[in-house]
Amino acid sequence: MSSFFFFFIFILSFLSLLLLISSQTHYPYVYDNYDSKLHSPSFDVSIEGTVVFPWRSPWPQDVNKNGAFSDLIAFVNDGEADVCFYSIATDPPVIGSLEIIQIDPLSYDSASVGNHVLLVNFGRFSCGYDSSGLGFSNVDRFGRRWKSDRGYRVYFSNPNLVKDLGTKRSILGTNQQPNYFPTELYQTAVTHLGNGVLEYELSVDAKRDYLVWFHFAEIDSSVNSAGKRVFDILINEKKVNTIDIFKQVGSFTALNWHYTIKNLNSTTLSVKLVPVIGAPIISGLENYALVPKDLSTVRDQVVAMRALKESLRVPDRMGWNGDPCGPSTWDAWEGVTCHTNKDKSALVVSQIDLGSQGLKGYISDQISLLQNLVSLNLSSNSLEGTLPPGLGQRSLVRLDLSNNKFSGPIPDSLTISSLQLVLLNDNELEGIVPEKVYSIGVHGGAIDLSGNKGLCGVPSLPACPLFWKNGGLSTAGKVSIGVTCFVILGIMVVMVCICVKRRRNDYEFAPPQDLISISAKRNRYHRQKSMMLLEMEQSPTRFSTTLNPL
Repeated sequence: MSSFFFFFIFILSFLSLLLLISSQTHYPYVYDNYDSKLHSPSFDVSIEGTVVFPWRSPWPQDVNKNGAFSDLIAFVNDGEADVCFYSIATDPPVIGSLEIIQIDPLSYDSASVGNHVLLVNFGRFSCGYDSSGLGFSNVDRFGRRWKSDRGYRVYFSNPNLVKDLGTKRSILGTNQQPNYFPTELYQTAVTHLGNGVLEYELSVDAKRDYLVWFHFAEIDSSVNSAGKRVFDILINEKKVNTIDIFKQVGSFTALNWHYTIKNLNSTTLSVKLVPVIGAPIISGLENYALVPKDLSTVRDQVVAMRALKESLRVPDRMGWNGDPCGPSTWDAWEGVTCHTNKDKSALVVSQIDLGSQGLKGYISDQISLLQNLVSLNLSSNSLEGTLPPGLGQRSLVRLDLSNNKFSGPIPDSLTISSLQLVLLNDNELEGIVPEKVYSIGVHGGAIDLSGNKGLCGVPSLPACPLFWKNGGLSTAGKVSIGVTCFVILGIMVVMVCICVKRRRNDYEFAPPQDLISISAKRNRYHRQKSMMLLEMEQSPTRFSTTLNPL
């Protein structure tokens, strides 16, 4: 499945939650005590099941005064970006706007960085750009907010020694795949008049690794050959590179370079540009925290849980949105318990406890996809319909569907599970109870089938009619009927054959065999008689007559 790289922009305000897919600029608002609670709210924000923005009260003073915005870059593999807000205590999450922008999947060296991490903005600024606010995001194809570098500068001496540079000339290598960095980013820069050090400090979370992107362009026409401007880059006092812009790309051409820093021991990230020859120069910088994606739920089980949400009519108050099991630090889906699978690569649903929640629906057939379900409790609701054939997973140990309106037979699939507790009482089930299901109570488990007038065939329940099972004909009954029908059909075939044969004889014109025999005898008699008369005529003297002549 193809991946999509998205850029998410969050702007906090006192407004209600708003999902906006747009590339326009949105200005932040302050908290301003809109809910009369006299404190800013605490809440978490997650993307694709990973918590990325933990907002805690009280917010920083500048955020309370001016508002705030946050952004990140994330891979979305299934075409659906899950953005979730989690309230802490009774604090409702607040947001002014949300923008989602699809960007090039190869941007920010994703081939090396990988798509298993989220890039969360921990500082992005344009040097020499003296405007306050969100910068020139209106000309940035990805909608990135570029702040002024003034809020990140560290001055060792006279701040007037830091000089802003600017040009109107076109900059080569801008607005190109895959990063589409805007031309305006490289048309301004800062340098040091006294050939001193340029230093910036950014606040970070020491538990994270960081991807730092540097942006350079030689926009000083006096630097017209290699070796005239050379400087080192130090991150937290460690030299990581030496830059000669003209040597690498020439003048008025964009140059960007990135570096990943790990194992921080401070909440401040220091970036220094130390001169080697001439004065250092820089156009911009970006700092992204590399946040590993939290484990997500197995895809088939996500499908199953969403199907159950619809079929059980789970109310919105129970928060069944996003990933059923993620983030792992939150039990976002009320009544759902998860754990990791065997190889620790994903999350699976192990327990669903929705007893006495006023549910009115049925159990979806998709429940068969929950291959790791150990316990299912849907008791004391108003659920209807038949029990799906795939209800009995091998992993299932506890099943409580009591006090509902389920009808039909008990599925045979329950016989292959590891059930130790079965509560099906007070429903409308019918048919023969599978022997292996009833034997759960015999082998140390517990089972309750009371209150189902249609169940039969086991002790404590009525006997079932002959050839009756699970609300219909048993296998033996079906076989008996089948054999009887086969015998009757055979007899009918034989009778038809006899009738056809007799009818054929009725229309046979050849003389019957006995008539032929009689005719032959008669012919022999006449031949013999004729021969005798002929012999008598030929020999008159041989026989004297006793008759006297007249």
